[in-house]
Amino acid sequence: MFTKQCVVTLDMEGVLTPEIWIAFAEKTGIPELRLTTRDIQDYDELMRGRLRILEREHLKLSDIQKVIGSLPLLDGATEFLATLRDEAQVIILSDTFQEFAYPLIKKMNLPTIFCHNLIVQNDKITGYHLRLQDQKRKTVEALKSLNFKVFSAGDSFNDTGMLLAADKGSFLFAPSNVTEKFPQLDSANSYSELLDCFHQFQDSL
Repeated sequence: MFTKQCVVTLDMEGVLTPEIWIAFAEKTGIPELRLTTRDIQDYDELMRGRLRILEREHLKLSDIQKVIGSLPLLDGATEFLATLRDEAQVIILSDTFQEFAYPLIKKMNLPTIFCHNLIVQNDKITGYHLRLQDQKRKTVEALKSLNFKVFSAGDSFNDTGMLLAADKGSFLFAPSNVTEKFPQLDSANSYSELLDCFHQFQDSL
């Protein structure tokens, strides 16, 4: 049951689900599509590169959605999320797109998600629309302004604004090239470790 006015914000890809673009890269055999925000910190640069590849290879939204529909959640993610949602309100903060996220969110029993939108014409992805620049950090700051205590977890460079803005932030499954640049943040390597960190945070409130 909820005992504190606490909100947990989680990244999605790499934390609860596989990385969509990596899965699509493996399916298509295009290694450049394996790049994520773990590799390129500038999200606009990353997305512009992805769109150029899709144009070059004549790949459509439906091609990506077909791969997404076949993806499982990460091992243990279902149980972890169920436990967490029994103890706190949970919001998924992701830089993915609504057109990608729904099949995966449905497998999680439809938690709240804040993400972006693609611009699509006749099944061709022509661009993207960010719901809000730096939405992860700004969402955490907005929640704190409403007198919520916020615990956040993510795995990549684009999560660090959220993690640093939260009352408590921790990496989960993050690679060393990310964690080494932010030694002030905790780093968990399993869902049980992250739950322990969350419970310590709750006890401190």
